[in-house]
Amino acid sequence: MTKNITVFGASQPQPGDLTYEQAFLLGKLLGQEGFTVLTGGYMGTMEAVSRGAAEAGGHTIGVTCEEIETWRKAKANPWVKEEWKKVTLKDRLHTLVEACDAALALPGGIGTLAEIAIYWSDLQVGILSPRPLILIGPGWRATFETFIQTQATYIRPEYRPLVTFANDVEEAVSLLVGAIHQSQ
Repeated sequence: MTKNITVFGASQPQPGDLTYEQAFLLGKLLGQEGFTVLTGGYMGTMEAVSRGAAEAGGHTIGVTCEEIETWRKAKANPWVKEEWKKVTLKDRLHTLVEACDAALALPGGIGTLAEIAIYWSDLQVGILSPRPLILIGPGWRATFETFIQTQATYIRPEYRPLVTFANDVEEAVSLLVGAIHQSQ
């Protein structure tokens, strides 16, 4: 059975940027593993991941929405093989969270942080069954270590392991494959 893997990340990276190239490699590795890749479907790391997965023979789904397209005048990137168009950003976000068997997060900004927080919260309260949430890069590790350290009273110890950290995309895919095989 094919597993759906959502990848969260920034819209700003361009071809040639290190972040874009890492996202392309992530998509390629996920495609080579036979995963279906879900992204927000637009530019930046969403495009790079979709491109990498598509070029590796993987299936790509872009979860897009009318509110983003009105705000940004964007359309799905050319490597999206299947588009799931939503009306609102909230519907888009919840689809990305709920329609996957695992999620990975590349570096990103406010939107990426919101996606991670909703995913983690849904894991915490049992809305989502247990599944991997892997954050890639030293930025996320530093952000969440600071968050957990400064807000420790409010984040119970049993909810902290719901987030896993990877130094790079290769480690993230290795952790993902291990977690998927362990759950079968």
